[in-house]
Amino acid sequence: MAKLRFHIRYPEEKIPEPILYEIGHEYKVVTSIRRADVRETTGWLDVEFTGEPDEIERAIGGLRQKGCIVDPIELNVVE
Repeated sequence: MAKLRFHIRYPEEKIPEPILYEIGHEYKVVTSIRRADVRETTGWLDVEFTGEPDEIERAIGGLRQKGCIVDPIELNVVE
């Protein structure tokens, strides 16, 4: 089981959509929002994903397909 953190930026048109909720249901990952700032025209989240490494990678791919910009946060932990 791995715990990996990512900084996610949403495009303006996607802010109203429950993207993180959808990712948690489409992939076998648990998401935990660590920090966030979401406004009408911009939004970003720092999220910790828990799950198998390959499933986390699939979830990140899903976020990118939905138009999000995803960057790793360096303080990642593998258990």
